[in-house]
Amino acid sequence: MTGKAITSLANPTVKAVRALSARKGRQESGLFLAEGLKIVAEAVAAGATPQILLHGPDAAHPLLQEAARAARQTLLVTPAILAKITRRDNPQTVLGVFEQAFTPLAALDPRAARCWVALEAVRDPGNLGTIIRTADAAGCGGVILVGACCDPFSVEAVRATMGSIFAVRIARASVEAFVAWRGGWPGGVVGTLLTATEDFRAAPYRDPTLILMGNEQVGLSAGLAALCDTWVKIPMRGRADSLNLAVATGIMIYAVTERLAAVVHR
Repeated sequence: MTGKAITSLANPTVKAVRALSARKGRQESGLFLAEGLKIVAEAVAAGATPQILLHGPDAAHPLLQEAARAARQTLLVTPAILAKITRRDNPQTVLGVFEQAFTPLAALDPRAARCWVALEAVRDPGNLGTIIRTADAAGCGGVILVGACCDPFSVEAVRATMGSIFAVRIARASVEAFVAWRGGWPGGVVGTLLTATEDFRAAPYRDPTLILMGNEQVGLSAGLAALCDTWVKIPMRGRADSLNLAVATGIMIYAVTERLAAVVHR
């Protein structure tokens, strides 16, 4: 496997790729970084084009050759450059730079899937990436980011998606725009609240269901909680009084998708 060889950390392309670790760099360029051959190969399989493909001298795999054929630019770089870009002592040997892709809220078709997820002010990129991955695994229609959320295209979030960032529709909206859009939602909207009395396993989910989850620290705001037509709780049986956001969202995703699938197959 070859490509244009670069050995200098001061190379302009290397510096531009390094800048993608910062949100400012991603916002200005509209690009993001994906680490590892598995994620890059899944991106190519999903139809995404690597704008830049970087690989180390020891990288060799048929999937890498496929990615190189799809890439606009392929670079052979040193292990030191890979470490500098990823900020890791033991970096992946393949990196891909891709264009960010958000789906406009108005372009989402609620009937395209039985289950959708909306997140209000999610802050942790690891949580967000894990939720995107779970939504992909369960066949959800997409993930909607409401208000001031962390960046789904940050290195940490992309890493946590394990490639699902290329398979799941991601939309973002202000609270006001989301409230207006929710007015046309054809199915049910469910949220988790500490004060809810209905068990999440017994709730009457309607097809399609939009799962609305709140911020890691404070949960759903009163304004968005009011958009739900069903509130549920996930019972806490031990000393912990709450669950990690990604875990709670995963539980809700599978509760909804399995319930709706069972209703369809009756």
